[in-house]
Amino acid sequence: MVDGPELGVTLRISLAIVVGATALVVAAGLPLAVALARPGWRGRGLVDILVTLPLALPPTVLGFYLLQLIGRTGPVGWLTERLFGGTLVFTPAAAVLAAAVVGLPLFVQPARAALEEVPAEVHEAAAIDGATGWDHLRFITLPLAWRGIVTGVLLAFTRSLGEFGATLMVAGNIPGSTQTLSLAIYSAVQAGREDVAGRLALLLTAVAALSLWAGTRWRRGAHGPAAERRMWL
Repeated sequence: MVDGPELGVTLRISLAIVVGATALVVAAGLPLAVALARPGWRGRGLVDILVTLPLALPPTVLGFYLLQLIGRTGPVGWLTERLFGGTLVFTPAAAVLAAAVVGLPLFVQPARAALEEVPAEVHEAAAIDGATGWDHLRFITLPLAWRGIVTGVLLAFTRSLGEFGATLMVAGNIPGSTQTLSLAIYSAVQAGREDVAGRLALLLTAVAALSLWAGTRWRRGAHGPAAERRMWL
C-alpha cells in the first residue's frame, strides 16, 4: 500500500515514466506531424488513421496489441529476448511505451494543425531564398508552429500521467517498479483504503493541473503581448 515514503517513490516512478513517454512521443510524433502536414503523398490517409486510432480504442485493446508486439512471441519481444535475455513486459520500459502510445495522437494532432497553418507564401519565400530541407524546417516551419507543438507536448504529458489501462496490461502494477499514481489509486480502492486513494487522487490532480498551468503560462507568455503575460502573474 502506498503511504509515507512509498508515496514519494510512486510519484518519482510516475514522473520518470511520463517524462520518458513524452520524449518518445515527441521523437516519433514530430516527424509524423511534419509528414501529415504535407498533402499529396501516397498512404497519407492510412497513416493518419493509424496515428489517430489510439483515441478511439479502449486502453485495454491497445495494451493487448502492445503485448503481441513486445511479448515473447512478438517481433520486438523476440529481438529483446535474444539481445538482453528477456522481454519488456512488466518493466518500466513497457510502461513508458504504453503511455507514449496513448499520448501520441494528442501530440500529433495539434502539432500537425499548427504546421498546416504556416502560410504557403512563407514556404515559397523560403524556397526562393534558398532554404531547403532541414534548414527550412528548423529555422522557418518549426518556429512558426511552436505554439501548436507545445500544446501537443502538454496534452501528451498530462495524458501519459493519467494512463492506466494499457500500462496495467503490459507493465503490471508492481510497487517500486511500475506502479504509477493511477495504478496506486486503483490498488488503494481495491484494498478498501479510500483515504489513501483520495490523497493519491488529489496529488495526481495537482501534478496534472500544475503542469498544464505552467506550460500554458509559458506558451502564452513567451512571445505574447505584455498584457497577456500579466494575466497569468
